[in-house]
Amino acid sequence: MSGFSVEWLDLRETADRRARDAGLLAQAKHWLRGDPSSDGRATIVDLGAGTGSTLRAFAESDDFSPNGIEWLLVDQDRPLLAEARRRHGRSHAVETCELDLAKISDLPLACARLVAASALFDLVSAEFVDSLAIHLETLCQRQPVGLYTALNYDGTTDWAPTHPLDDAVLEAFNRDQQRDKGFGPALGPDACGYLQRRFVEAGFKVSSAHSPWILDGADRSMMTELITGIAAAAANTPALDSDSLEDWLEFRLDKVNDSSCIVGHTDMLALPRGDST
Repeated sequence: MSGFSVEWLDLRETADRRARDAGLLAQAKHWLRGDPSSDGRATIVDLGAGTGSTLRAFAESDDFSPNGIEWLLVDQDRPLLAEARRRHGRSHAVETCELDLAKISDLPLACARLVAASALFDLVSAEFVDSLAIHLETLCQRQPVGLYTALNYDGTTDWAPTHPLDDAVLEAFNRDQQRDKGFGPALGPDACGYLQRRFVEAGFKVSSAHSPWILDGADRSMMTELITGIAAAAANTPALDSDSLEDWLEFRLDKVNDSSCIVGHTDMLALPRGDST
């Protein structure tokens, strides 16, 4: 999987926090506390955990206590996991696990009450989702486990002011999003739709909600990184010539203080059907 820097993850986290759907997050928290057969403890296995953004999303709400919640943060980026331990090792029950996320059979999911991920599933392949759905379906035969996944890119980006090449750049960017990111051909914008279908087929009750980034001049540092990242990704496809792409890039960077941008994402919660919680 492509690596991400601590700086970029920190830069996007404020927008992620605003975007994350509060209703699905509340349902995920309720699910954690709703197992009558447990001893009051529940484990969240966070895939692609990075520096712990999902943990912070849970912990920053007033109605959530860390008591009884154990976090297993899984990533293949050692420096990001070290940063997660530095930030949260003393305030939460946190363990970290460094391994290749693409190897479903190696993921430590057997202990999970909830499997979580943020901004991960648009990077993975259909085969990864298929394997995960089958694996969680099998685990549910022993003890119910849910899946909560937030901030999956949906392929939409709307800019104001507009530029004549916005649609062409978006098409090129979305095509690049489906390159292999370490899991096989990535689902990219199709991620959440595919997730929903596969987990319904696997016997889960699935809920979803829009969770768009809504950015303006106050987010100019993040928007600058977003613009340059989009242009770099679009340059990997033959859909646009370099002069046209450079024109779009210069326009967007010049207008960054006076622009707004909505980037579509979707959150999803999949819970076993028939569970009383």
